[in-house]
Amino acid sequence: MIAIARKELQQFFSSFGGYIALLLFLLLNALYLFVLRASNVFDLGYATLEPFFSLAPWVFIFLIPSIAMRSFSEEFKGGTFELLKTFPLSDWQVVLGKYIAVVLVVVLALLPTVAYPYIISTLAADTGIDTGAIIGSYIGLVLLGAVFAAISVWCSTLSSNSVVAFLLGAFMCLLLYYGFSALSKIPVFTGNADYYIEMMGIDLHYQNISRGVVDTRDIVYFLSLIVLFLFASRQNIRSHE
Repeated sequence: MIAIARKELQQFFSSFGGYIALLLFLLLNALYLFVLRASNVFDLGYATLEPFFSLAPWVFIFLIPSIAMRSFSEEFKGGTFELLKTFPLSDWQVVLGKYIAVVLVVVLALLPTVAYPYIISTLAADTGIDTGAIIGSYIGLVLLGAVFAAISVWCSTLSSNSVVAFLLGAFMCLLLYYGFSALSKIPVFTGNADYYIEMMGIDLHYQNISRGVVDTRDIVYFLSLIVLFLFASRQNIRSHE
């Protein structure tokens, strides 16, 4: 499993594409937080990282599928999946190895942003930032990235075309992140089933954790989605045997 993860990381960073993807993630968030009008902290007038934590999930919707799209699709297309199956590895080890590699890339993308709270607190004139909310938001982002990684790896098992895998991954991440929230706002559901529909989506649980209150129900929700999509990935690769 570790060997699989190492191989995936080496492949991702073997070309400039991987570095460019991470650089664009950091650049886009930095521009949104410090430069662009109406979203930068200088125009807001108070110390907050809310713009970053609001934008990051939407960037993840495209970034993470682009990282994971080749996980299995390239193996199927190049015929190397049959070779991979000859190694003394179980289906779970193969899936988890590729999944862990994607999650590690996501964590690496987030690591430089840890400097943002320090920069914001340094710029603050008097009051500091809400440390509890910042920690909760980072926990939420890591969990969100882990779920998107599981979804994207599963989408990669559905097609031998990496572009199709990317599009499917982006669509599924968007659907599960915001689709249920959008559906709950339809007038026919207002005041009736809207809360329960929204609970099915990722956005509500991410927002809950971002407030600095880490609820067990939200953690269980994220972990359940991860297990579900990893299990589905394992079932899909077994069908290719």
